[in-house]
Amino acid sequence: MARVPVDTQTVARCRELAADIAKDVQATIDTHTTVGVERTVLRAYGTEGADPNGTPLSNAVVDNIHKRGLTGLGAAYFLGAALHRGASSVQEAAESLAFGEKLPTPNDGPSLEEAAIALRPHTKAALERIDVARYEREGLKTRTHEHKPDTGPMKYVIVATGNIYDDATQAKAAAFAGADIVAVIRATAQSLLDYVPEGPTTEGFGGTFATQANFQIIRTALDQISVDLNRYVMQTNYSSGLAMSEIAWMAAVERLDMLLNDAMYGILFRDINMTRTFIDQYFSRRLIARSGIIINTGEDNYLTTADAVERAHTVLASQFINEAFAHNAGVLPEKMGLGHAYEIDPWLEDSFLLEVAQAQLIRQIFDKHPIKWMPPTKFKTGDIFHSHVHDAMFNLVGVMTNQSIELLGMFSEAIHTPLLMDRYLSLKSAKYIFNTAKHLSDEIEWKPGGIVSERAKTILHEAHTLLEDVHARSIWDAIGVGVFADIKRTRTGGKGFAGVVKRDAAYLNPLLSVLEGKETV
Repeated sequence: MARVPVDTQTVARCRELAADIAKDVQATIDTHTTVGVERTVLRAYGTEGADPNGTPLSNAVVDNIHKRGLTGLGAAYFLGAALHRGASSVQEAAESLAFGEKLPTPNDGPSLEEAAIALRPHTKAALERIDVARYEREGLKTRTHEHKPDTGPMKYVIVATGNIYDDATQAKAAAFAGADIVAVIRATAQSLLDYVPEGPTTEGFGGTFATQANFQIIRTALDQISVDLNRYVMQTNYSSGLAMSEIAWMAAVERLDMLLNDAMYGILFRDINMTRTFIDQYFSRRLIARSGIIINTGEDNYLTTADAVERAHTVLASQFINEAFAHNAGVLPEKMGLGHAYEIDPWLEDSFLLEVAQAQLIRQIFDKHPIKWMPPTKFKTGDIFHSHVHDAMFNLVGVMTNQSIELLGMFSEAIHTPLLMDRYLSLKSAKYIFNTAKHLSDEIEWKPGGIVSERAKTILHEAHTLLEDVHARSIWDAIGVGVFADIKRTRTGGKGFAGVVKRDAAYLNPLLSVLEGKETV
């Protein structure tokens, strides 16, 4: 593949800086929990259902614990205590915790050890659910032939009708037309809901709600089409927002293959409190690591609010940081789908070469990672013919630089939610370009001192400078001054901060302890 110059010492220094930046945040993660984490623990242990008003039982339990100021002990303690005192099941224990008058504490109820012992079989069962789902996923991949990297980027498309049953039909149609990955894009603003809706959903604006039932419906549809086509089709959804870790749990046990899961997206683009986001992303990624799901990070979004030429280095700097956070959570490099995007002004002279430089630089630095490459959106207009050409240039860069996961652009991007024919034409175009230019990069070299080579050097240098600055400030303060995406947030501001709690010295979370390798079951 045609390569750009990369200073390996600078790359190593960038990784050192990113590791220190993440380590600083990890100190906060390790001493705090959130209501989202605690709800996830309850779901993992088997808490299910919702009341007639749609409030999930996991919310009702944690809300009751939280209003009494006891969240720092961990929901697992209360669940284990109820089981120790005679509850016949996790569900019965959860119901008593949600609606009972009194909650036990280690001072007047079962000890931490007694609660942990009562939870032990349920901890084992929760982890086995993840492991069985992973085993089933890998088995189906083997039986139906998984996409091979040497055949070109994986073709990724979006389904978004609002009705999960229509989404299932469209997902199968997309797979039949050649898609390797189907994402059921999430309903607008679901990331701001501090709960996960219960059951299948048939209404949604700008997408379909992410629920466990909806995950099951799409997985069933894609399993069917995978067998019919003898080609494994991957399922994607979103693990972000105030219910990030709960969605990660649901995805892990329902055999999703990928999750959009970013360390900073919710902070920057949904104004979710940064402490809440960092803690939730860590726990979600611990679950993701166990399940073998590929994460997709969200650096592509930076260039929708900031200039793609002037701020290209912020994407690379953030990728180093996201990599460090994922590493801390046990995610392997081959499961870190770091994101970037083709959001440069198409009328800028040599914009194609500038995009090639960044895409190739990222591919070389993160050589073991399944890079997630996003299509043009910022400069799309109602001109569908030019839009189709714009996407074709994006596809050409993708195959030239060996991107791993390519979300295909739609020629109707600026007009409406893509129809079946829009998706078909995008898949047809990508298939043509990926095939006709398959070995292009093997036949060329980038001129030393030329536009591509010099642009790659500049981006890496500026990313290094930025990481030095973030390291000196701390990421908390760097986000506060708008370093990423030109958006400013504060450490105690944003949605969900009231759900962040310092862990008690007696905090109990056996599930996390096992995921971190501190305990076994």
